[in-house]
Amino acid sequence: MASPKPKPITASKLAKLTYKLFSISKKERNYLYLLLILTFICGVFYPYPNIAMWIAFGLAGYSAIANDSIQTIGTFISSNSHRKWYHLWLFMGLIFLATVTYSWVQYSGDVSYQRLNTPGLDIAPGTFTFLQVAAPIILLILTRLKMPVSTSILLLSAFSTKASSIADILQKSFIGYILAFVLAIVIWGLTARIFEKYVKKKPAKFWMPLQWVTSGTLWAVWIMQDAANIAVVLPRSLDVIQFISFALFIFLGLGLLFYLKGDKIQDLVNEKADITDVRAATIVDLVYACLLYYLKVVNTIPISTTWVFIGLLGGRELAISYMKKNLDARRKGILKSLRLIRKDALYAAIGLLISLILALSINEDMRKQVIDMIMGWF
Repeated sequence: MASPKPKPITASKLAKLTYKLFSISKKERNYLYLLLILTFICGVFYPYPNIAMWIAFGLAGYSAIANDSIQTIGTFISSNSHRKWYHLWLFMGLIFLATVTYSWVQYSGDVSYQRLNTPGLDIAPGTFTFLQVAAPIILLILTRLKMPVSTSILLLSAFSTKASSIADILQKSFIGYILAFVLAIVIWGLTARIFEKYVKKKPAKFWMPLQWVTSGTLWAVWIMQDAANIAVVLPRSLDVIQFISFALFIFLGLGLLFYLKGDKIQDLVNEKADITDVRAATIVDLVYACLLYYLKVVNTIPISTTWVFIGLLGGRELAISYMKKNLDARRKGILKSLRLIRKDALYAAIGLLISLILALSINEDMRKQVIDMIMGWF
């Protein structure tokens, strides 16, 4: 007797299964179980490089975009919360595919826009330790705690063969923070009162398409900078199958992120003044995109886009508060802004400290170089 044919998976069944998977991460208990399962998987497969590479990539890909989503699509999600999540996903997802495809074609299989050509990062890892594969899980936990972490430092430092490359990333990132902070004070110091005058009025129709253009541009420029964080575990030149796997996974991961509306770290954007207004979101995205593009063309050293972003938001908050006409409101606004700046900087500093501790714990080459450097001081 012939065995019955398996029933085909219909679109409705696939949608229900996807919904159940998405719902898992909405419940803290299930989220903890999920992290434990992922940790177990890392422990089982890290000795097998070909498998460990893709596990590390999958974890790094989703964790990096989930944490850094506040920078690029955070304002976009906030100001378009009334729209269908899958409309936003398809828009940003297609931009992602176009951006990484261009790099893959232009740079002979490299999807990082040559960010991984930096000495110390130019060779793909041939073997993995447990902590290297599991490091992105730490990033997932910090993201759940609403901490804006430098994914560049955390993920790249785990695989860098030279301590000097991480020092270069840190230096460029701190310069980016100061530049963004000062530039934000200047721009919003000049425009805050003008914006306050018109913010109560309904936005003109042209603001919405303008915001989508600026948000899409920002997203593309961010990918040019931070694709290195995701691809650091992969070969420096991907073949066709590897590239399709890379692009498809991130594309689907974006869908999950939009379904979750940015997840809990989105609160870091929502708490900022008037950021849900389409006009404010557009200006923030435009200034940030210009900054990232400038920092991209300066040199090919990767940068912590997180530090640039919190510098931009911090300077903006301070300028808006300072420009209030009412003295009492100005004083209260400045104090609130300073608290937000301190909190964001503290969270980012904690993330940086954890990243460096992990790097020294995971990366033997970096640990030896740091010890030699310290011994040289004495």
